[in-house]
Amino acid sequence: MTLQVIPEIFSTFAKENLFKNKTWDKCAVGNSGILSHSSCGEMIDSAQFVIRCNLPSLAKLHEKDVGIKTDIVTANPSIIRTKFGDLTRHHRQFVESLHIYGKSLLLLPAFSFGFNTGVSLRTVYATEDFGSPIRPVFFNPEYFRRLTLFWRSRGQRKAFLSTGFKMVNLALENCANVHLYGFWPFSIHPFELNALNNHYFDKIKANWRHHAMPHEFDLWLRLHNQGVLRLHLGHCPPGKN
Repeated sequence: MTLQVIPEIFSTFAKENLFKNKTWDKCAVGNSGILSHSSCGEMIDSAQFVIRCNLPSLAKLHEKDVGIKTDIVTANPSIIRTKFGDLTRHHRQFVESLHIYGKSLLLLPAFSFGFNTGVSLRTVYATEDFGSPIRPVFFNPEYFRRLTLFWRSRGQRKAFLSTGFKMVNLALENCANVHLYGFWPFSIHPFELNALNNHYFDKIKANWRHHAMPHEFDLWLRLHNQGVLRLHLGHCPPGKN
């Protein structure tokens, strides 16, 4: 599919590198089911830069476990389609649901596949129409391509890279210390052995047709053991960061 980038579309593009000459000391990424009852909210919010994936709930009942600070939140267009009717309607309801993320960046894969472009553009227009403080930005598809080629050359060949995988890479490129919270792709807690949902905020089952989550987790575990990043899987003690 070929897309003609007309001036209206071009006007939605970021005009500069949003992370140019910026390096954060501590960044936090994640939001899977293992965060339930983790008491990790304080530790996550203590990070200088917090990345959350796929429009997670930050309701009061989750705050103790996941915190509320957000600098980047990603939005998978499939979630927008399911919850807000592809944004052909429900504009106000959608924009109001973004208030919890404040002035964060809203990352959208507008050009990863042709069917994502329309809903991503409607997301931008909806936030503009209702004066939302959130800032929608698009992933550069060339970044996706190069990231995929890089990790394929290092053995990550099993399906598309997940959003979480891409966000960890973004953190590794811009942060001195990367902490992963909730990166556990299995249905049983590793220590407490209780059943887990895929996300802490819903009961939707994991879909591994497109993403090889256990394979990705194996990489994070190896990087944790090498000291490249810090993987948090258990309960977070109070007053620690």
